[in-house]
Amino acid sequence: MASLRFTQSYDATADPRALAEEQLPDALRHTSLLTRVLCFLALGRPNLEDHWKSLQSEQAFEIVRTRLWSILASTITTAGVLLAISGVFVTTGSPVSYFDYTSPAPHCLLFVSLMLAMIAMLTSGSSMIRWVHADRHWTREQLELGGYFVLSYLLSIVTPMFFVAWSLHCFVFAMLVAGFSSQSMICRVVTAVWTVTYVINIGTILMETMWKYATGLNHARL
Repeated sequence: MASLRFTQSYDATADPRALAEEQLPDALRHTSLLTRVLCFLALGRPNLEDHWKSLQSEQAFEIVRTRLWSILASTITTAGVLLAISGVFVTTGSPVSYFDYTSPAPHCLLFVSLMLAMIAMLTSGSSMIRWVHADRHWTREQLELGGYFVLSYLLSIVTPMFFVAWSLHCFVFAMLVAGFSSQSMICRVVTAVWTVTYVINIGTILMETMWKYATGLNHARL
């Protein structure tokens, strides 16, 4: 029994270099609020501890890379759909008189949505190429530097999602403005119901996100 305990304690400290690599570097322990928010949006955790552990083995890193590549692929697909729909609305007139989205305000919002969707596709494509050729050792060396390198690393994941979200919101706002500006009472009622549903869904998502962020911070402090 004593020899078993001795063997376990010896194995736990047999490779101090491996233990040092698994520990989170000091540059990643104390991060700013912006970095924690970006980390939560990109990786689902308000800190880099779990992500750093995944960089210690090829199998775990491959799982993370596949998951992030899948998220970016979904983002670029969504951006493509928004680009196509916004392009149709921008280049064509309204088929009915009671829903005029060619007035200045909706048309401007649709054009902004179109531009943001194009930027989202470009940033998603570049980030996908980056992650296809990502190397575990190079990624770990980049994160060890901290500061700007960590921000650029996280922004390469978050930026495409940011542009897609704003493109979607601009499209929704354009439809809401066109709906409330309609001369048809039925169209305004439908738009009001849609607005309430939209606000409830956004509020639910924000509340759930804030709860997950607070829970992640509490777990990180324990």
